Amino acid sequence: TLTTNQMSAVRLVAIGRWPDTLRNFKVDGTTYDPSDGKIHDWPTLNMDDNLQMIAKIAALCNDASIAHSEHQYVATGMPTEAALKVLVEKMGLPGGYTPSLDSSDLLRCCQWWNNDAKRVGTLEFDRTRKSMGVIVKKAETGKNLLLVKGAVENLLERSAYIQLLDGSVVLLDEGAKALVLSTLREMSGSALRCLGFAYKEDLADFATYDGEEHPAHKYLLDPAYYSSIESNLIFCGFVGLRDPPREEVHKAIEDCRAAGIRVMVITGDNKETAEAICREIGVFGPSENISSKSFAGKEFMALPDKKKLLRQTGGLLFSRAEPKHKQEIVRLLKEDGEVVAMTGDGVNDAPALKLADIGIAMGITGTEVAKEASDMVLADDNFSTIVSAVGEGRSIYNNMKAFIRYMISSNIGEVPSIFLTSAFGIPEGLIPVQLLWVNLVTDGPPATALGFNPPDKDIMKKPPRRSDDSLITPWILFRYMVIGLYVGIATVGIFIIWYTHGSFLGIDLASDGHTLVSYSQLSNWGQCPSWEGFNVSSFTAGARTFNFDENPCDYFQGGKIKATTLSLSVLVSIEMFNSLNALSEDGSLLSMPPWVNPWLLLAMSVSFGLHFLILYVPFLTQIFGIVPLSFNEWLLVVAVAFPVVLIDEVLKFVGRCLTARARKQLGKRKEE
Repeated sequence: TLTTNQMSAVRLVAIGRWPDTLRNFKVDGTTYDPSDGKIHDWPTLNMDDNLQMIAKIAALCNDASIAHSEHQYVATGMPTEAALKVLVEKMGLPGGYTPSLDSSDLLRCCQWWNNDAKRVGTLEFDRTRKSMGVIVKKAETGKNLLLVKGAVENLLERSAYIQLLDGSVVLLDEGAKALVLSTLREMSGSALRCLGFAYKEDLADFATYDGEEHPAHKYLLDPAYYSSIESNLIFCGFVGLRDPPREEVHKAIEDCRAAGIRVMVITGDNKETAEAICREIGVFGPSENISSKSFAGKEFMALPDKKKLLRQTGGLLFSRAEPKHKQEIVRLLKEDGEVVAMTGDGVNDAPALKLADIGIAMGITGTEVAKEASDMVLADDNFSTIVSAVGEGRSIYNNMKAFIRYMISSNIGEVPSIFLTSAFGIPEGLIPVQLLWVNLVTDGPPATALGFNPPDKDIMKKPPRRSDDSLITPWILFRYMVIGLYVGIATVGIFIIWYTHGSFLGIDLASDGHTLVSYSQLSNWGQCPSWEGFNVSSFTAGARTFNFDENPCDYFQGGKIKATTLSLSVLVSIEMFNSLNALSEDGSLLSMPPWVNPWLLLAMSVSFGLHFLILYVPFLTQIFGIVPLSFNEWLLVVAVAFPVVLIDEVLKFVGRCLTARARKQLGKRKEE
């Protein structure tokens, strides 16, 4: 996930004339194309016995293949083994031999080695001994040979001899072993993955092995015997392979760090190699002290207080890790209340994938067992895709909250708009059919469009929420109540303003000729029949004229049609403006303007269009009990509705301050 998974050999180390001398060959090329690059200072016509044995092991102890497809070379099997086959092709064949195969065969040299010795048995790779072996029968002599490749340190532990340049075999002394390990550390520190090569000629029970019918075959069925079979080996060299980090991984790890996600690398690689790669991709800083952050798997499992180490901030590395180590690390993190996502591709990764909160299997290199045990399959095997998925998940969660925030704050506002009319004793401002229209029609399009909100700009800079966090926090509920209260006040307030004010905020409201009353009269409108000398002049609304000569008190019932229309228009307008507030939970409209979600602007247009439809189509105005509004009256509607945006901007600013303060306090606690 962190690297391209396209290996290439960059350095070949062979044994010299003496046990304490090594030969280094630089290898060019970064693809699976055998003709991509060459080996520098290579003895093309005089390949010595030591180099021939390395080529033989790399070719025969190998299950990969390479094909040319659509202008590129594609590997099938393990990338490390594919890189070894490419290396064999670059090494060529021993002097005097030319392959008698079709020149179109990509792996001509590998095929030549396969013809030279036939595989008759396989010792499959396992993570305990960290090696793979094959038993081959030489075509010329019929003699069996064991060829082994694997982790250099492990092969050295099981090797008793070393092959020199001329093919002679001598005892592997401590000096030669120290020289190999020193070179290994230097190559691992350059982020190279190293594979060693060894062989064995004296095979005891397997000297005549020729298949499943042989008596020794029972030992091949039990991996516990493999280490004893692969003992007293003859070490002959090793190769450094490079798996370059993906270009986008460094940025993805930075995003993880900013988002409060800790990245822990658990790998089977050599410790020095893993540390070099982790520094290269940004898990560790270039000069960061990682003595307490990098452990071998067995070393970590032997520590007394493992949970304390896992609580450290920043990245962690576990190298030479076995499957049981991965499972134990996941278990410890979950016990500590962490939400754990685990990636893996092998059969042995399945238990840890199953145990993790989110098991992520590799779609390209992953085994079917790993995919079945996981919760999610990564189609491109790319770590940055996981980070993108986290951002997308946060965005979906935020959009769900935006929908809820919009619907609750809008509907809460309708409650005080009804309650306040009763509390103030004024006529009802909204009738049931109008409330149904707002809830079922005008609210729907903006609420739906909020599901298309783009992610907040700082979505990957916020700390992760806990799995048990409530959807509506006390602060969010307080915001709902404040916005809802304003919706109620504005809806009822404009009703009162029309009855009691000839102008408001410099906007003339008396041009329709309606009669102004005092607030006392409006709140006691039920006593109107007892008022002496109360008269009301007629007023116009659109093409209609309302006259109250016969019953002036009907001014508070039949005459409230204009005030009701203003209340309904304010309620619709506030809810449209409130949908803009729902674009982001804490982000200002200055940083996340309305046009970032064109679907919301379209939905607002649809809702306003529907409202204009019932306002200006005559038969619909009668159904909904409303009248057309003039330009001045629309100015008043906007003036009363727009402050909902300003109020929520202030609340968002307070929310951002509270979040920053909480984050700062959390950082201090972690430092302590």
